[in-house]
Amino acid sequence: MTASTAGVVALCAVAGLGGAVQAAVMGRFGERIGSFEALAFATLLTALLAGAALLLLRRSFAGYADGFRSPVWLWSAALMSALIVFALTVAAPRIGTTAAIALLIAGNLGTAAVIDRFGWFGVDEAGLGWPRLLGIALLAVGAALTLR
Repeated sequence: MTASTAGVVALCAVAGLGGAVQAAVMGRFGERIGSFEALAFATLLTALLAGAALLLLRRSFAGYADGFRSPVWLWSAALMSALIVFALTVAAPRIGTTAAIALLIAGNLGTAAVIDRFGWFGVDEAGLGWPRLLGIALLAVGAALTLR
C-alpha cells in the first residue's frame, strides 16, 4: 500500500468515526430544536467552515465559481448530503444510532456496487463477483439484525 493510499484509508476510517458521532449528535440536536432546523443549522455551519477552509487553503473563493460553472447534475451531491444528514437526524433517536448507521451503510454499499457495475456518473466499471455480492448480502442481513 502506498503512502497516499494509506492516507486515504485513514481519512475514510476517521470519517467513519465522525459519521457515527454525527448521527448520534444530530439525533439529539433534532430532538432539541427540530429535525429541519438542525439540518439547516448544521448545513449553514458546514458551509461557513468549508468556505473558511477554502479561503485558508486556496486563498480564494474561486472554487465557488467553478462549482456554478459545473454541470447542474453534479450539484445533486448537495441534495444527497442533505438527505443523509436529515435521515440520520430523524432515524438515530427512533431506531438507535447503530441501526441508522447500519442501514445507511447497507444502502451505500448496495448502491455503490450498482454504480461501479454500470459505470454510472463517469466512474470506472467494476465487476460484481460472488465475494462482493456475498458481502453486500451479509451487510444487509447485519443491518436488518440491528433493528431487532
